[in-house]
Amino acid sequence: MIRKLLTVLLFIPLLSLSQQKIKGTFSPAFEYDWILIYKVTPTHSNYVGDARVDEKGIFEFELDSTQMAGMYRIVYAVPQEEYNFDIIYNARENIEFTFNSETGLEYQESNENKLMSSYTNSMAMVSQSIGNFYNQKSTDSTALMSIFQTQKETQKEFENISEGTIASHFIKANRPYIPESFQDIQRYISNIRTHFFDHVDFNNEVLQSSNFLVERTLNFVFGLVAGGQSDAEMYKQNIVDVASAMEKASLQTRKMLLHIVWRQLSEANYEEVANFITDQYLLSIAKELNDSELINEITSFKNISRGEIAPDFDIDWDDGETKEKKKLSELDIADNYIVVFWSSGCSHCLEELPQLRDFIKSVKDQKLKVIAVGLEDDEYRWKTETYEYPEFIHVIGLGKWDNEIGNKYNITSTPTYFILDRDKKIIAKPKAIDDLKDFVSAQK
Repeated sequence: MIRKLLTVLLFIPLLSLSQQKIKGTFSPAFEYDWILIYKVTPTHSNYVGDARVDEKGIFEFELDSTQMAGMYRIVYAVPQEEYNFDIIYNARENIEFTFNSETGLEYQESNENKLMSSYTNSMAMVSQSIGNFYNQKSTDSTALMSIFQTQKETQKEFENISEGTIASHFIKANRPYIPESFQDIQRYISNIRTHFFDHVDFNNEVLQSSNFLVERTLNFVFGLVAGGQSDAEMYKQNIVDVASAMEKASLQTRKMLLHIVWRQLSEANYEEVANFITDQYLLSIAKELNDSELINEITSFKNISRGEIAPDFDIDWDDGETKEKKKLSELDIADNYIVVFWSSGCSHCLEELPQLRDFIKSVKDQKLKVIAVGLEDDEYRWKTETYEYPEFIHVIGLGKWDNEIGNKYNITSTPTYFILDRDKKIIAKPKAIDDLKDFVSAQK
């Protein structure tokens, strides 16, 4: 009898570990096939499982009892870093939501996620009221202070309601700056800048396990741009302020956030600002963490930025009289040089190179020379194609995408153009042949 009782008692904890479900409905249904679920930690996204989205846009996934409370990420398309959203899982309740690519996310089940959604919507409505007040250029201080009082009460109410939940970490970190007296728009925005990160703990593991810190940082850098300064100047100042705010954060957190800002700027063609981040912060952090991949990425980008001396490479020089090896840096035969990376197997290249040849011939009053670097698997087809362009200096880069010259210039597609001045400084990086023509024509 005693043995049987012990057996029953042993099973009681197992029975008490309930399993929760995540259920979602995506619309329009035909746009979705599968979802992936990850448990997010400050340093990793750990794969939990996946589920097929049926013809009605519905999926259902059962989380087993070993899944801990915390932040989870639903990925619904590729690239994964773009098509995802975070959900809170407290290991006590099921989660059910609808997601529409136009209207966003709405929860039908999960009190904690509903609470977070309600907070976000409520604060957004108050912020809209503040924006409307300033846009109308009203001077009714009583009306404005009433809006700020509503904002203060709303924030306090949600902080009280959310106490003890995972959602409370986000609600407290999002606590806005609220003036105690009337302020004009310039002073108000200035104070928002000053106090933007007052309640953000960059070392909070819940915040680190979500998109919160990323979104907060990007909103500050790219959202708070004032008049009277260029975008580049303002971005630099914002980056200095962000770096100061996260000064006590871990190196990994600082690296992650600054790298994301760097990437956004580099993709938007703000090379000067991206390199500012590299020089002031990111390179030293990457070196301290011994992150060779990041070091290579940011230094390679800087080396081919406008204003930098173009990376050097060897040229088999043949002017009809002498044959010798020269370096790009040693050439002194033109006012400007066009370095074009192409391939004999690239149809787009074979369309643009004849246009480049004809355009160069039409430029009468400017000394131009084209250096065509062929990224090739072998030289036979390349050699045949080069006969069509006797005016160009030809260089072959065997190994195609894994080639020393191409790697120096970070080439990922062909054709890719660089325009250099007499001193081999990069002065332009046209995206296409028409951009190249416009730039050269404007130099006349």
